[in-house]
Amino acid sequence: QVQLVESEGGTVQAGGSLRLSCAPSGRTEDFIYYVMGWFRQAPGKEREFVARIGWDAGITLYSDSVNGRFTISRDKDTGTAYLLMNSLKPEDSAVYYCALARSPAGRTMTSAEYNYWGRGTLVTVSS
Repeated sequence: QVQLVESEGGTVQAGGSLRLSCAPSGRTEDFIYYVMGWFRQAPGKEREFVARIGWDAGITLYSDSVNGRFTISRDKDTGTAYLLMNSLKPEDSAVYYCALARSPAGRTMTSAEYNYWGRGTLVTVSS
């Protein structure tokens, strides 16, 4: 079993930056290849894909809404994934979730492709 623990979010002014981390506990070493991703859900909206990274080669994908502003990365030694968010906008306010897909077969841009989820962390961007 794998558990994912996100760092605390917070409140930041528009134009500011924030970095989230996601640390998995459990036997991720049992997975030959996996993907870690970030999703977010704003009040009254569906959960949406933000970014993903393949653990082995580090291949990344981003949603159009964050491409060029957010950067996903991973530390292979500690197993931690990061989401660096720059140039934040009020519309980035949401609960952010990290997730792990243990047997990715596609682009892993949909929540259904992920097997494990963190509890979520709130990010608020004030105008």
